[in-house]
Parts: sequence; C-alpha cells; structure tokens
Amino acid sequence: MSKSDIWVAEIESTSFDKTEVLPTNKDYDNISVPILLTNSSTVPSSHFVKLTPPPGFGRSKMKYDYGKAMALSILFYDAQRSGKLPGNNPIPWRGDSAMGDNGDGHDIKGGWYDAGDHVKFNLPMATSAHVLGWGLEKFKDAYERAGKLDEMYDCLRTPLDYFLKCWVPSQQTYWVQVGDGGLDHRSWGRAEDMHMGRPAYKIYPEAPGSDVAGSTVAALAIGSVVFKENDASYSDTLLVAAKSLYEFAKANPGIYSNSVPQAKAFYNSSGYTDEMCEAAAELYKATKDQQYLIDAKFFYDPTLAWGYFWDDKQPGCQLLLWELTEEVKYKTNIETFIASYAPGGSVPMTPCELTYRSKWGSNRYAANAAFIAVIAVADGIGGDKFLNYALSQINYILGDNNKHFSYVIGFGNYYPKRPHHRGAACKPGWCAASWQDSPNILYGGVVGGPGPNDDYQDNREDYVKNEVACDYNAGFQTACAGLYHFAINNQLPPSPPAKC
Repeated sequence: MSKSDIWVAEIESTSFDKTEVLPTNKDYDNISVPILLTNSSTVPSSHFVKLTPPPGFGRSKMKYDYGKAMALSILFYDAQRSGKLPGNNPIPWRGDSAMGDNGDGHDIKGGWYDAGDHVKFNLPMATSAHVLGWGLEKFKDAYERAGKLDEMYDCLRTPLDYFLKCWVPSQQTYWVQVGDGGLDHRSWGRAEDMHMGRPAYKIYPEAPGSDVAGSTVAALAIGSVVFKENDASYSDTLLVAAKSLYEFAKANPGIYSNSVPQAKAFYNSSGYTDEMCEAAAELYKATKDQQYLIDAKFFYDPTLAWGYFWDDKQPGCQLLLWELTEEVKYKTNIETFIASYAPGGSVPMTPCELTYRSKWGSNRYAANAAFIAVIAVADGIGGDKFLNYALSQINYILGDNNKHFSYVIGFGNYYPKRPHHRGAACKPGWCAASWQDSPNILYGGVVGGPGPNDDYQDNREDYVKNEVACDYNAGFQTACAGLYHFAINNQLPPSPPAKC
C-alpha cells in the first residue's frame, strides 16, 4: 500500500493519538466511524474518528463494477473448456468432452473451444492467452482485490497446459487445430454429445506456421513470467517450451493457414512478423537475453496498425518494445494508434461512439483498443486521455449505449439471452428454438456487438452480432482489469458522459 492509499484518522479527543489505515475500495467521504485501539486503552462509545480521504480518491468512483465484469469473464472461459474438467468446475451445465482428441495418437485433449462451436483453433486461443497473461502481469492487484487471483491462474493454465501438449519438440511438430470447421458447423448440440470425427492438423518444418507458433510463444513466455512466484516449476516448464518453439518458428518461417488449408475459411493469417515480434519481446522479458530483443526490433513494423486482434499484433509489438526500451518512437506508435481509434480518428464510430472497426466482433476491436490503452497507461503513456478512451469503450459495452443494454452476458439486468453458443442453447436431448432464451446462462460472454448504427437484436441466428469467442473476451477482460486497477489505486478519472 502506497502513502497515497492511506486514510488518516484523527481521534476527536486529546486523550489519545492514533493513525488508522483503512481500505480504499469503499466510498468514504469524510465520514466518522468508531475506532478500536489495539492497546489496553479504551475510548468511550461516544468518541469517533474523522476520516480524511487520500489525494485523488474521488477520481476512482467506478460507473460500472469493472471487477465484477472481469470476474464474469473468467467464468466464460470456464464454460469454453474442452477435455477433462477439473473438480472445481464452476459451470454446472458443462461436463467432460472431446476426450478422444489426438494427433496421430498423441494426446491433445484440453484447451478452449473457440466460440459457439467446438473447434480448437490455436491462433486465436494463443492470442487470448497472451492478452490475458499480459493483463495478469500488469494488473495482478485487480485480481487480488476482486478475490479472483486463484481463478485467474486456473483460467490461464487451461490453454497453457494444452499448448504444452500440442508442441512436440522431439518431432518438431506443433498441433494447431482440432476439428474440421465445416463438419463441426453442420452439427448443433452440446460438446458432451459430439460424435463427429475430430481431425487434427499440425505444422512442421515442411509445412511451417511462424504466426501461430509465435503467438503461442508469447502466451507461454508471459505465462512463465506470471507463474514465476505462483509455481516456479511450472514457470520453468513454460519457458523451456517457449524457447524451443520460438527456435522452431524462427528456423521455419511461414504462414500457418497456407500449411493448414482447413484454417483458411476461419482464421486465415496474413503474415507472421507481428507474432514473432511479440514472441521475441515476451521472451526477452522472461530471460533478459539480448538476442530476443534484437529479434523483436527486427520484426517490428513502425506503420499505423489496423487494429489489434488474432491476425494483427502490431500494436502489441510496439507497446512491448516501449516497455522494454522506452525509445520514443514506440511511444509515438501507440499514441498514434489510440488517436486513430478515439473520436476524431480515422476509424469510424457508431453514433453512440463505439469505435467501429469491423462488423465481425465490433465489440472486440473496441475492447482491444481499450486493452492497449490501459496497458499503455500502466507503462506511462497517455494518462487520463487514454483512460477516458478506455472507459468510453468499456462503458459502452456494459451499458452506455442506445439500448441501455449490457453486451456482457450476466452483467446487469438486461443482456443477451440468446447468444449463438451451442452449450448455452442446449440441454441433454433438447436445444432451444431460435425464439427461446438459452436454458443455460453463459456468464461473462461478450457477444460480437452492434452494427454501424448501434443496431442490435438478441438473435441466436445472427452469429455476426451475437456469437461469442475466446478472443472477443480477452481484450475486454484485460481492459476491465486495468480500469479496476486504476480505480483501487485512486488513479481512475471520472467516467466520460455517455454519448447516448
């Protein structure tokens, strides 16, 4: 606790002198409360203390409970688990599934289902794991204050354990997809009831994929960083795997969706240098080996990024290089990127001012820009200007929109009841009709989002606006963790007024 977190309590009596430290997550406002002394002295019940708030405390009143939103998001990832579920599984309608997943007889059970379907795509899964891990590194106190730190470590273990299975260094093989998207999407039902074949696809030296491998390296490396104090042995295991997978990716450059055509229709990659930059930067963070920093700078692209998502890690690369070097050009990159997404920038906005980068996951792009903004503020860039932008986007998603509606399932009283998600829509032997609410609440899932005019209907058939996905939630959760962190540290400015 810093000095700025300390509330000074002065006893209204000349007989005693005591300073009391109180928590800062309550809305105190120069109130008087009884005080208890730890020594043998007593104070008559009529004596009270006057509390003086620390400087800037009034800045930290949250319009929405970002800690709760963050905690709900963890539950969404719990609902996406594949394979054998742990004994502490908090999702009552989920059970073990896809227990036969393998690649040429090699066990690759586990991980997360990608979205409302049951394919496991490692590119968006690794992107999500990296963003979540980065948020845990920067905003660990947010998870601690919310009482969700253990749950967050469990959340991250699911994809990290899976990546450790998928990477087989002795065979120079990395399994990158389980399930055929076309076949999978022709079936609607629970993961626990799947009977279709689940082919697995891999990359190897003759069929490379530096993009998916690099993104996985970034996830494994940040995992090594955040688990170092929690589980040193696991941290070491993650780092060993990250190093060897990085060498494989570096030695065998290529685009994975060219090697695995079955991924093209779903996660077709446009390049790999951005993922390799994040991979090298996170390995430098974990090891302080200068070669990784040299590599990250080699893969760096100085141009304005289109966005941050599973196919474009350029803003992440730029921000990591700022973290590691504090060279001004990287700071300028991030300032330019956020300016392009903020009001008046080059990226369109809806009338109610959600940054509208694409119809596919409009909430995702806005939340990912918010995630970059809050990490940047933690790294000394942007200050209140960036926090105001992040607040505007996250607040829109939580209710500051024309429908006064939360796009996060289970947050508030008015949220999507019919997300495009099989597990939520189905019970054993029965699935809800398109006009019926899902029988299972998919707590924490962030649906795709509105159209360019803030238009949205809660329609399960509209998978563009109403599907959920692992990568939709990752930036959102880390942005919420960042806003909660700044709130509990008395550094969050008042929320900007809602546009609608």
